[in-house]
Amino acid sequence: MRAILIVNPHATSTTQVRRDVIVHALASALDLEVVQTRYRGHASPVAEAAAREGYGLVLTLGGDGTVNEAVNGLLRAHPPGAASSSAPLLAPLPGGNANVFTRALGLPADPVDATGRILASLPAGRTRTVGLGMADGRYFCFNAGLGLDAEVVRVVEGLRARGRTLSAALYVWTAVRQFYSVTDRREPALTLERDGAPPMEALFLGLVSNTSPWTYLGERPVNASPGAGFDTGLDLFALRKLSALRTLNALRQMLGEAGPAGKYVVNLHDQDTLTFRAARPVAFQVDGEYMGEREHVILRSIPNALRVLA
Repeated sequence: MRAILIVNPHATSTTQVRRDVIVHALASALDLEVVQTRYRGHASPVAEAAAREGYGLVLTLGGDGTVNEAVNGLLRAHPPGAASSSAPLLAPLPGGNANVFTRALGLPADPVDATGRILASLPAGRTRTVGLGMADGRYFCFNAGLGLDAEVVRVVEGLRARGRTLSAALYVWTAVRQFYSVTDRREPALTLERDGAPPMEALFLGLVSNTSPWTYLGERPVNASPGAGFDTGLDLFALRKLSALRTLNALRQMLGEAGPAGKYVVNLHDQDTLTFRAARPVAFQVDGEYMGEREHVILRSIPNALRVLA
């Protein structure tokens, strides 16, 4: 099979030696081309070109941002409504800090072990079709968020650009600092609109999940919407209050299997479309990538959007 491996050379959990081992293993079974990304967003046009040129398999070795870019490139070439057996399969290999999408697919956390799984899945034909989300024209694999979580992503991306190494501890430190010192915990900005339902006003944040867990704290899953899955619509977790006590309680519940609940918690399951309007510009993230500030976002569930090898 003709395949392309898109490698993020700056991914946090791989080394050059391990990348060489992975490339050697893949090249022994595939007609393999390797492309290293050179800038943010580069994986998207590479994946799109591969899809248009008839590659049968697109692999990524990087974090969730690299996967998201590749997915958007693939689906520009083969939109979900026109997806067929001619569209390339996607095989994401974990190479970043969280690797939420690869874990949700059930792949091993170690990229060498995940490569072995992919190579075993190929002749066995172990493929599946997963649903995705879309936010303002951009597909997302596992989540999108408005508010505090996106503010944290924005700050962490800036720290990483200045040379800081990504880690769970860095995210925790940034989240605590942002919560207590920066984010507006007095005036909620978000209103949620849904067809056939009255608007939900005065929301401080909204986390929209396409699968569960929402993210990971090291090896520990964080369950914002435990019922979310690739075969259902979108799930929502939102907060009406952002006091320290209520937020800490919600975070404690997220570290369990049942997920957050309470008087000031909003949970929605299996939603086709969610529309957010904001009274002021609010930070927005998709699959852990900061997308800027928004005053209006429409999020849609896109069923049976992507074929993956896992």
